[in-house]
Amino acid sequence: MTENKNDFTQGNIVGKLLKFMIPILGALVLQAMYGAVDILVVGWFGTTAGISGVSTGSSVVNLITFTITGLSMGVTIVMGLYIGEKKTEKVGQVVGGAIWLFFWMAFVIAAAMLIFARPLAVLMQAPEEAVDLTVLYVRICGGGIFFIIAYNVISSIFRGIGDSNMPLIFVGIACVVNIIGDLLFIAIFKWNVAGAALATVMAQAVSVILSIIIIRKRKSLLTMKKEYIHFSPEIINFIRVGTPIAFQEVLTQLSFLALCAFINSLGLDASSGYGVANKIVSFIMLIPGALMQSMASFVAQNVGAGQEKRARSAMVTGMLIGSSIGIFIAFLSFFRGDLLAGIFSNDAAVIVRAAEYLKGFAPEAVVTAILFSFVGYYNGHSKTLFVMLQGIAQTFIVRLPMSYIMSIQPNASLTMIGLAAPSATIFGIVINLIYFVIMSRKMKFMKGQ
Repeated sequence: MTENKNDFTQGNIVGKLLKFMIPILGALVLQAMYGAVDILVVGWFGTTAGISGVSTGSSVVNLITFTITGLSMGVTIVMGLYIGEKKTEKVGQVVGGAIWLFFWMAFVIAAAMLIFARPLAVLMQAPEEAVDLTVLYVRICGGGIFFIIAYNVISSIFRGIGDSNMPLIFVGIACVVNIIGDLLFIAIFKWNVAGAALATVMAQAVSVILSIIIIRKRKSLLTMKKEYIHFSPEIINFIRVGTPIAFQEVLTQLSFLALCAFINSLGLDASSGYGVANKIVSFIMLIPGALMQSMASFVAQNVGAGQEKRARSAMVTGMLIGSSIGIFIAFLSFFRGDLLAGIFSNDAAVIVRAAEYLKGFAPEAVVTAILFSFVGYYNGHSKTLFVMLQGIAQTFIVRLPMSYIMSIQPNASLTMIGLAAPSATIFGIVINLIYFVIMSRKMKFMKGQ
């Protein structure tokens, strides 16, 4: 029965796709909650400047986190290859190399965050009232970056040995600890931004300690020795695999940093409003994100089985499911963005600015479901280079230029800045559609040979 459940080459496409997608969506929901709770608690029990400080500071931390996550994906992939080849000793060497590399990376990154926190806050054009708070957030997270990096690397190791349940549990634990920490440090102790940063570090630390305890009890999963923790060829191996993924994450996060800087230049209310809207956006993107991850696995199986027609049907099914749900979400974001923003803040000016941004962003809930179904389809065909290039094209040809131009207009509107996202996505859909036609013709030609 298990084999049939995980076999996407037969059975009802809608049923199979949804059953596979729901657990992935659950993990993404927990991750979004983890990221949103800081803004929510600061918005209710902290200050408006605190919202801006957390928003800007977390953008910097996210750049590091997502880059490390991308690089550690190389660890996951290489481990999976060795496990498939029954080379358990090699798996241990990969883990040892990962521990060595990321341990020293943590030291370098921590030093950089502590030393350059203020220049980074200025570069991000943090509002004057929020500069010191942004610096404080970045420095506290920099001091605890070891736990943040270790948390992501350990999750990659578990996924590498075929255990996707433990990373989900770690996210859940971190989410609960973070909520408790935020309420304690911000609502009760009134530590504002410092409390949010400390809660984040504490949540990651608890997850790391628990995961190490579990790893020690599961020694049979891999052959691990102390002498494996050194620089080795395996480091070069997983860096080679993970670097393209990390590179794409760096570019994506840099674009978000730039967007945050554009909006920060408009003042404290705009900066804080965007910070609130950005957390709502993370929830809006949950369905498309889960679709993309699910689609890649679903399509890959059917491509391997030579069922290209079923793979395309799955892509179209994903587009229909995602855009149908997206219409409701877009409607809510466009007409009642103030209601959504009111969950995160009780400041009327911040709520107005957040709703303003969401009004422009709203169509993204529909068009991204279409784009991400395309992306999942291409990832399932191992066309990752094209996926990376089209993503870069969207960001640097449409999203950033349009955001910047709209931000320097007299009485700049956050609605027009928010509109840059769906505009870039529509541009991406056109690129993907053209590539789909070219790829289909090429497949048809090769089939006729």
